[in-house]
Amino acid sequence: MEAIAKTRHLKGSPRKARLVIDMIRGVNVSRALAILRFTDKRAAEPIAKTLRSAIANATFKAEKQNIAIDPDDLYVKACFVDMGAHKNRRRMRPAPQGRAYREQRHYCHITIEVSSDKPEDGKVRNAKTAATAADGETKKSATSKRAATKKTDAGDRTTKAKQADETPRVEEVETATPPPAPVAEAAEGNVEATPTEEKQA
Repeated sequence: MEAIAKTRHLKGSPRKARLVIDMIRGVNVSRALAILRFTDKRAAEPIAKTLRSAIANATFKAEKQNIAIDPDDLYVKACFVDMGAHKNRRRMRPAPQGRAYREQRHYCHITIEVSSDKPEDGKVRNAKTAATAADGETKKSATSKRAATKKTDAGDRTTKAKQADETPRVEEVETATPPPAPVAEAAEGNVEATPTEEKQA
């Protein structure tokens, strides 16, 4: 059994209301009401009122279909806050250095869906949160792949460096050329005259 309750044009910023509504997503309705009761936020009271309305809608829907359900067995299946309209106000507030800021009044819309089916993981996320989480997981997986590739490349480099250090280095030994053999000095009597000497003679 599922039922939805909505509160529109609630005075307050949607960003502040999301801080409260994120605490009750996927929780049993009795515990969610207890959490909202002891939450010191302005948006807690209207959110609790919306949750009670969703519980009443589920009970009425079950009675209409002749189905017996226990309100304490309901869970918050989905809950989210959307941005509402801004009040058209021309009031300005002072700002530093002689400037002025336009004053805006924010409104938000609250939607809560309760179900008698217990969520599997204990927390139910809306479509926007699921899409954001999927994008985050994709980015994380891509980042982890890059990190693994970098680690592998670094490991290969260190392995190659170690192998290069371990391989024995063969030093090239320069072979010294033997010195030229000493020319034996010929005896004075056996010296033959060269052609140039003959010409000079």
